Amino acid sequence: MKEELQAIESEALAAVEKAEDSQALQEMKVKYLGKKGSLTTVLRGMGKLSKEERPVIGELANNVRASITEALDAKTEKLEREALDKQLETETIDVTLPGNPIHVGGRHLLTSIMEEIEDLFIGMGYEVKEGPEVETDYYNFEKLNLPKNHPARDMQDTFFITNELLLRTQTSPVQARTMEAYQGNRPIKMICPGKVYRRDTDDATHSHQFRQIEGLVVDKNITLSDLKGTLDVFAKKMFGKDRKIRLRPSFFPFTEPSVEMDVSCKVCNGEGCSVCKQTGWIEILGGGMVHPRVLEMSGYDSTVYSGFAFGMGQERIAMLKYGVNDIRHFYTNDVRFLSQYHQA
Repeated sequence: MKEELQAIESEALAAVEKAEDSQALQEMKVKYLGKKGSLTTVLRGMGKLSKEERPVIGELANNVRASITEALDAKTEKLEREALDKQLETETIDVTLPGNPIHVGGRHLLTSIMEEIEDLFIGMGYEVKEGPEVETDYYNFEKLNLPKNHPARDMQDTFFITNELLLRTQTSPVQARTMEAYQGNRPIKMICPGKVYRRDTDDATHSHQFRQIEGLVVDKNITLSDLKGTLDVFAKKMFGKDRKIRLRPSFFPFTEPSVEMDVSCKVCNGEGCSVCKQTGWIEILGGGMVHPRVLEMSGYDSTVYSGFAFGMGQERIAMLKYGVNDIRHFYTNDVRFLSQYHQA
């Protein structure tokens, strides 16, 4: 039996050395060490040995098993290493080549403008209010001193859902709702950004939907000079510290007196050019003192309280600040255009 074990060891070690793949090694493991393998078959005859021979043969059998197992493991590791080396050789990567770029998005220019304006007014003590885009005729028009059949409604022709429901033409209804909620006995200092709708023909400067930011301040002893000072701070923050503003008389049904605000042209510094149509000024927004009737309809005593309101289009501010010449660029989702302003 001793000679048989030694013969099995010699045969197994020689076979392992010649093996060329892992499948062959697995077959050898089964052949020599499996339940029906050569070593197991020989060991079944140990019952015929004397008590003195059994320990010697048992130790030898264990050594043979360990020797074959060690050879199998070493050969397996060698074959795996050789396979890896071959794979690395055939799949060589040139680490000096540039990788595939990861395209990272950024804020939309209108979002950046909105956040910049919000941050400015929040720093001045304003609250940010929001309201529904599907609005009632009452809050969108009547509550703002625009009764039914009022001719000024023609300037804000919109999309009606029913006779009383419509897509809001301005964010002013948020102001009306806020004044009504405060029941005429609390000061107000707020801005209301949001999407609005007009039945306009889309072109380079008009869109059937756009974004607007309006502001409202109501308190005791509010004057037109407070409005001018606020808008002056806004203009210098958005367009540069050297910008000047001017207020021109205008008309809005919900303010009296009403004004249009112009800012000095930053291209020609007020000297006159094609951008400002040789005037030196560019129209930015409208505003005025809140009409006493609007205050009264929301429960405010117009003999005690006064206020100012203003409104601007985000797209117009962005176009003037960054030199965008077509409002449609904001909505056509052309990444080539939008990516220019990710750091705005």
